[in-house]
Amino acid sequence: MARMTQRRKIHRFHLDSSGTEYPVRFKEDVLAAEEPLEIRLGGRSFAVTMRTPGDDFDLVAGFLVSEGIIRSQSELVSLRFCAGDAGGTQTFNVIEAQLRADVPLPDTMRHVYMSSSCGICGTDSIDAVRKTLHFDPSRDALRIPVDVLAELPERLREAQSLFDKTGGVHAAGLFKFDGDSPELLCLREDVGRHNAVDKVVGWALREGLLPLSGTVLQVSGRASFELVQKTALAGIPVLSAVSAPSSLAADLAAETGVTLVGFSRGHSLNVYAGRERLARPRQVSRVEDYARL
Repeated sequence: MARMTQRRKIHRFHLDSSGTEYPVRFKEDVLAAEEPLEIRLGGRSFAVTMRTPGDDFDLVAGFLVSEGIIRSQSELVSLRFCAGDAGGTQTFNVIEAQLRADVPLPDTMRHVYMSSSCGICGTDSIDAVRKTLHFDPSRDALRIPVDVLAELPERLREAQSLFDKTGGVHAAGLFKFDGDSPELLCLREDVGRHNAVDKVVGWALREGLLPLSGTVLQVSGRASFELVQKTALAGIPVLSAVSAPSSLAADLAAETGVTLVGFSRGHSLNVYAGRERLARPRQVSRVEDYARL
């Protein structure tokens, strides 16, 4: 946990109603750590991403799933930290992934820097992003009461320990729905929302759980094209976000059979694709649905 946060001295100001400043000097604040992580395949640099240290093996495994390179636990032979500089110092910022011998390496290596908010930097075209799916979310029979789905953002927020300390990270939570009470299987936090999702997917891959049928991925931010793509590649049937989706995200969700929910705020939500998976609420009076669930 130590590398996930950093303490920094700050100058804090309090303003009263008259606009008078009351400086309180040399307080400490806790910041979410952000450091580069280089991913290597076959001894060659594949990508560099900015992330919050912690659950790094999950991050790399999930990233390889999101890139369409692997789809099962058996295809990932090992993950190890490499020396981080020419002097051999271990910085824990370089990971070498060894793939099974029959798993082909990408035709082109990215060789690019990705910010913590970047999901598809370096890809050649939008066609390259629409990777062939190994799993088919459209066949997933999951149905979930709409009010149960609306409760997930609060469940996610309650479990965000790093956000409590810093107020500066995104979260992704994987919920398994079986009966009336969804079970939180895995939660990951990171300064990058794409990283948080990759860490969840990577955890699932390393646990041998792909495809993630019967699950909901709840995220703390918006739903981008890249997040829908990561959801579909992991075989997750439902992606729910507390903020807005993009138009391309909605298009891809409809194309791949992913139920896409946005603006999920506890008392309301919008469904942009895959409405058929939402069942009647347990408390009908709580939901106003003009389409008559």
